[in-house]
Amino acid sequence: MNDNHKEQGRFRLFIENFLIYGVGGVISKLIPLIMLPIITRLMPNTTYFGISDLSNTVVQFGSALAVIGMYDAMYRMFFEEDGNQFKKQVCSTTAVFTVGMSVFVTLLMILGKDFIARYFFGDARYSYLVYITAATTMVSATNQIVSAPTRMQNKRKVFLITNSLSPLLSYSIAIPLIIKGYCMIALPLAAFISGITVEITFWVLNRKWFSIKRFDVELLKQLLVLGIPMFPNFLIYWIFNSSDKLMITNLMNVGAAGVYSVGSKLGHASQLIYTAFAGGWQYFAFTTMKEADQVQSNTKIFECLGAVSYCAAAFVCMIAYPMFRTLFPSEYLKGYTITPYLFLAPLLQMLYQVSSNQFLIIKKTWPGFFLLGGGAVVNVMLNFLLIPMIGIEGAAIATLCGYIVSLIITVSILQKKRLMELQSRFLTASILMGGYFVIWRIFISENIVLGLGLFVIFILTISCLYRDEVRYILSKINRK
Repeated sequence: MNDNHKEQGRFRLFIENFLIYGVGGVISKLIPLIMLPIITRLMPNTTYFGISDLSNTVVQFGSALAVIGMYDAMYRMFFEEDGNQFKKQVCSTTAVFTVGMSVFVTLLMILGKDFIARYFFGDARYSYLVYITAATTMVSATNQIVSAPTRMQNKRKVFLITNSLSPLLSYSIAIPLIIKGYCMIALPLAAFISGITVEITFWVLNRKWFSIKRFDVELLKQLLVLGIPMFPNFLIYWIFNSSDKLMITNLMNVGAAGVYSVGSKLGHASQLIYTAFAGGWQYFAFTTMKEADQVQSNTKIFECLGAVSYCAAAFVCMIAYPMFRTLFPSEYLKGYTITPYLFLAPLLQMLYQVSSNQFLIIKKTWPGFFLLGGGAVVNVMLNFLLIPMIGIEGAAIATLCGYIVSLIITVSILQKKRLMELQSRFLTASILMGGYFVIWRIFISENIVLGLGLFVIFILTISCLYRDEVRYILSKINRK
C-alpha cells in the first residue's frame, strides 16, 4: 500500500510539473505559432522571414557557447545539498561565470560581424543586423541563469505568468515595425527588447540568490566538471535544429531557408509537448533519482511518451497539406512536406533526454557527446547528400534520421547496462511509425480522406499495444 501511495505521489509530482511548467512553456511557443500566418503575410517575401529566423539561429548558437553547459550543471548541483547558503553559492558562481562568457561571446560576434552576415545571412550587407543579434545573445544566455531559481524552487505560477507575457510583448513590438517597413530588423529587435524585459523581471524576483561575494572558485571547478562535457551536447543540438537552415541558405538560397523556417516552426509545434515535458522533467527526475525502482519508472515514462509522440506525428501527417493550403501564401506551400518530419524530431529529442538522463544521474555526462555526436554527423552528411537531390525535404529527413540514430544507440547501451528495461511493444510501435511515414509520403500526403483512414487505423493499433495504460488513464478520467 505504501509503495502504491509513493508511486501515485511521484506520478502526481510529474504531472503537476508537466502541466504547470508546460502551460507556461506552451504559451510562449503557441503565440508565435498563432502569429506565424500573420507574419508571413505581412512580410514582402520569403527572404525577409528567412533572414529573421537565421538571426534567431545565431542567437541559439551564441547562447550555447556562452552558457557552456552551466545551466544543467547548476540545476544538478542545486539539489546536492539542502542548505540555502550552498544553493546561493551555486547560483552566484554560475551567474558570474556566465556573465563573463556572455560578454566575451558578444564581443566576438561584433568583431566577426562581416563573416556572420556572409555565411549566416547570405550577404555581407546585413552585417548591421549582427549588432542586434549579438545583444540578444547576451540577454538570452544570462536570462537562463537569472530565471533558474524560479524553476528550481518550483514557483510555477510566476513561471506561467512571465512566459505568457514575453511573446505578447515581442509581437506587440514586431508587428508595428513590419507595418512601417522595418521588416529586416523587426523580429530580431523585438526579441531583444522582450528578452531584456523578462530578464529584468527575473532579476528583481531572484536577486537574493545572486551575489559576487558568494562566487566560489572551488565550486566553479565542480560546475565546470559537470557542465563542460554537456557543452558539446548543446552545440550538437544546435546542429540538429539549425544547421540545416544554414546549409539550405548556402546550397540553395535564403528564400528557400525562409520556406523551410515556416515549415520547421509548424513542425516544431511538437515543442509544445517537449517544452511541457522539459519543464516538469528536470525537477521530477532529480527529486526521484534515488528511488529503488527508478529504472522501471523512467522506462515506463519513456515508452508512454514514445507512444504519444508517434500518435501526434501521425496526426500531423494527416493535416499538413490542408493546413498549409489554408494558412499561408502559395510560395510557402512546399513547406508542408517537411512539417511531419520536424514535428517528430523534437519528440525523439525528448525521448533521448529521458533515456540519457540515466547517465546524468550516475554523474557520467561524457557519453552524451558521442551518442548525440554520431547522430549529428549523420544529419550533416545526409544534408549534403539530400538537399541537392530533393531540396528542403531532404534537410528535414536528415534531421529526423540523425535523432533516430542517436536514440537507437543510447537505448541499446542503457539496455545492456540495465539502466532501461524496454518491452518489445515499443519496438513494434516504432516499426509501425516508420511504415506510416513511408505510406503517407508516397501515396496519400495530399489526400485528406485516405489520410484520415490511415490515421484511425494507426491510433487503434497503438492503443491496443498500450491498452493497460489507456485503461488506466480512462479510469482516472471517469473518476474525475
